[in-house]
Amino acid sequence: MGADAWITLAVIAGLVVVFVTERVPPAVAMGAAVVTLYLLGVVDASQAFSGFSNIAPLTVAALYVLAGAADITGALSGLTRRALGSGGGSERRNLARFLFPVMLASGFVANTPLVAMLAPRITTWARRAGRSPSRFLIPLSYAAILGGVITVLGTSTNLVVSGLLHDAGQEALGVFEITRVGLPVAVVGVALVVLVTPLLLPARRAPDEDLASVREFTVEMLVAPGSPLVGRSVASANLRNLQGVYLVEILRGERSVAPVPPDELLGPGDRLVFAGAVDRVIDLQGVAGLVMAEEHHFSVDGSIGHQFYEVVVAEGSSLNGSTLKAAEFRSTFGAAVIAVHRAGQRLGGKLGDLPLRAGDVLLLVAPEGFRHMARESSAFSVVAPYDGAAPLRRRSARVVELATLALVVLAGSGLVDLTKAAMGVVLALLVTRVITPAEARRSINLDIVAMIAFSFGLGAAAAQSGLAKTVAEGLVSATSAWGDVGILLGVAVGTLLATELLSNNAAAALMFPVAMAVASETGLALRPLAIVILLMASCSFMSPIGYQTNTMVFGMGGYRFTDFTRVGLPLSIAVLILSVLLVPVMFPLR
Repeated sequence: MGADAWITLAVIAGLVVVFVTERVPPAVAMGAAVVTLYLLGVVDASQAFSGFSNIAPLTVAALYVLAGAADITGALSGLTRRALGSGGGSERRNLARFLFPVMLASGFVANTPLVAMLAPRITTWARRAGRSPSRFLIPLSYAAILGGVITVLGTSTNLVVSGLLHDAGQEALGVFEITRVGLPVAVVGVALVVLVTPLLLPARRAPDEDLASVREFTVEMLVAPGSPLVGRSVASANLRNLQGVYLVEILRGERSVAPVPPDELLGPGDRLVFAGAVDRVIDLQGVAGLVMAEEHHFSVDGSIGHQFYEVVVAEGSSLNGSTLKAAEFRSTFGAAVIAVHRAGQRLGGKLGDLPLRAGDVLLLVAPEGFRHMARESSAFSVVAPYDGAAPLRRRSARVVELATLALVVLAGSGLVDLTKAAMGVVLALLVTRVITPAEARRSINLDIVAMIAFSFGLGAAAAQSGLAKTVAEGLVSATSAWGDVGILLGVAVGTLLATELLSNNAAAALMFPVAMAVASETGLALRPLAIVILLMASCSFMSPIGYQTNTMVFGMGGYRFTDFTRVGLPLSIAVLILSVLLVPVMFPLR
């Protein structure tokens, strides 16, 4: 190898160390590696920063905005609720019930933002069902990863490989081109996850599951007319064993049902009084058929810019000793009180009839300008935005669902280029004010977009320096005795190791020039080699750093590093074998 190849190898080795130690954000590490290679003259500026003019980062950013719009409107939540069910039955049944729908959804919604949307809902659902979220979050990540290889839309890695093929002078991947291999791999993979998870994955306790010292809020929820909860018992509706929140009483007209028996039937208009931690109280807005009791008084649903605030009633406040109803809180402050916390006391009854005291903490929904107005008032001693979820804007959910369908139809049919279709959908969501420009910016994971862009520079360095050619020659020499399939297996194993040590996009960008050198040396077609790189780079299961969705659920589930290896090792082996068997059949090697 020449000097440039040794420099590139040293930079990649340093990058692996930085990724494993997690001392520097991955995007910063990747950017530093590419800039180092540029400064040392291994690549020129056009090669180092070619990813910033590639279509892949732009397309990924647009898909993040679409996922962000789905999150703030609750789009697809009906499908989520039906997929999750009540949580009854065996663990394998519950896993199968939601993992296969997640797998299919991940084929059409980029899997990283999809997991970002679903992980909190899965956590809430598991707690409501009295189950450990840790038994479901790793399987969620794996199902989303596997579903990501069903279509090109499913993961940023697919778009990176498609962009690299385009730069190599070949046609970019069609939306459904990889489906003939990706779908059977995904189905077998998810089935294996359902089978082995109960055996291999231990239950863990997440850091936020100790609620002993958490402030308890009281909230009223209304059983909406036509709700699926009408006519069901409290127990069958899974409202009795909610984790972190407790059903205190049911208010039915002038009658109060307390304590609430498990066989109590729910009726339209029932007001359910819950007590629990603030984040669990807010989670109740996601329960099908329940709405905040204040929603029909205050335009929360569909109101852009509204958010949750926490305020503390001041000592000399006019609210001290008054009720919300008597103080005409909604008209006076332009806000709706959702929940109330009083230290050392569990509250009951209608919130509107509750006499407030100095020191009471009110959780309310208000426009963005509320904070400034409230600080000028003597009513509150503390005014702070709640740093959690915002109220769902459900009226726009159908628009987002139609936009997602339009993207799939337009791009999948080939009528419109994928990047143009994604950009058009984002523009439509912005013009119709389904999502604001600020929300669109927040929904884009800039670290991932930067990682993708810089990964092209890393791949260019591997090709330009001769490192890819050297690796390819060694790989062909080691595997050529087993024929063309043996060479394909070598590329697959190399990609699998790279994605566990680096990241999915870096592995794809690093192995693609190797595949080009292999194709040049052996006469094999480049496309099947690219497909197997796509599959193995995307399917990272053995560590929390190999894929973004694994990293996302790592902390949420309270997992240990080895938990990913327990389930991920047999899954990786199965995906590797199946991919190497299927790719030559669907994409001839010569």
